[in-house]
Amino acid sequence: MKELLEAGVHFGHQKERWNPKMKRFIFTERNGIHIIDLQKTLKYFDETYDYVANLVANGGTILFVCTKKQGQDIVKEEAERCGMFYINKRWLGGIITNFETIKKSIFKLKMLKKMEEEGIFEKLPKKEAMKLKRKKEKLEKYIGGIENMKRIPDALFIVDVVREENAVTEARKAGVPIVALVDTNADPDLIDYPIPANDDAIRAIRLLTSRIADAVLEGKMRKDAIKLAEGEEVEEEVEFIPEEE
Repeated sequence: MKELLEAGVHFGHQKERWNPKMKRFIFTERNGIHIIDLQKTLKYFDETYDYVANLVANGGTILFVCTKKQGQDIVKEEAERCGMFYINKRWLGGIITNFETIKKSIFKLKMLKKMEEEGIFEKLPKKEAMKLKRKKEKLEKYIGGIENMKRIPDALFIVDVVREENAVTEARKAGVPIVALVDTNADPDLIDYPIPANDDAIRAIRLLTSRIADAVLEGKMRKDAIKLAEGEEVEEEVEFIPEEE
């Protein structure tokens, strides 16, 4: 509870911006700002943590989504830390509902990266090489976080469901469960596993996103333990090392 308070998880939006469906998660109003009931936050987070850990323990995958500036780096860092996928720049239509088309873009990205690694860019005319390099950088920017995603995810973790409306719509259409932070301006009925929380403050985003990543890691440990108990080999994960700028 102390961590939640220090991170400002309890601060909602101005009362004028509220969604009445969030009423059950609101503790009070202070200076025109709705204050989220942190007892509810803890209750719903515990349920969500268990869901995520169990999902991953059974081989499930999660796509982390946050395109708002204050959460972009956090989502990238935490998704990479727990070995999951992420979208942190812009949600491209079809990531869930038309993944076959997205896979073509992923294939292009991999081919361009391979060409660059093999020094093919250097052998091309400067103008053509620059064109291909810009294409690679653009693809990397928007789909680099799902480059190794071979199928649609088993669940989404979303930081701001109002901003990520398109992601929510696609997930619901495809029947993909949604785990999300729901601020006082959101519609919690659209979310399978809502966590009532401030979705704007950097500290709040970092705290809760890191805990979701922890749940993923716990799920992976359980999965490995089951494999060991059944006599299967456990795949050794390679620690992600970010490229130098």
